[in-house]
Amino acid sequence: MDLLWTDFLNSVWRDWRGTGKPPEDRLGQRDWQTRFLNKWELQAPVPAGPDELKALVRLRTFLQQLTEKLAAGEQIDQADVDGLNAFLKQTPVIRTIIKGENGKGWRLKSVAAQQGWAQVMDAVVTSFIQTAIEGNPERIKICENKDCLWVFYDNTRNRSKRYCDDKTCGNLIKVRKFRERQKTE
Repeated sequence: MDLLWTDFLNSVWRDWRGTGKPPEDRLGQRDWQTRFLNKWELQAPVPAGPDELKALVRLRTFLQQLTEKLAAGEQIDQADVDGLNAFLKQTPVIRTIIKGENGKGWRLKSVAAQQGWAQVMDAVVTSFIQTAIEGNPERIKICENKDCLWVFYDNTRNRSKRYCDDKTCGNLIKVRKFRERQKTE
């Protein structure tokens, strides 16, 4: 399950194979920004300006800390909530009533009053809050591959997912453990 906020946090690329390559921060890259905005149907000028980029990095760092708390089974405290609210206050929101899905009923939709990176940050924070409140915070996890550390939402029935992708990180770690056992035997 790909979520807006996890995609944002995972803008730091790590070589999950463990080759020793340093992490690559893709948040400031024009190509990454364009792909991210298009994927999530957001609008902002590309590339982000220096001040906007600093704010985006600050948001990513803050959300990473909250994610690590939740993944460790800890609760978000009032200071964390205040921090989330501070990001939400940066973008005024207009509420409109729109037709519900399949044209049935009505629903309330919040739309940012302005376009740009502040609106993108608002969307990221809103996505995180919806996952933490409406979803299950116990399902927020960080890949157990120490070379990867990708953030993901575990949507398995028994909440047992340990790796961001079983075919890449999961398989890699299983092979490493198997080879280690073979050496000791």
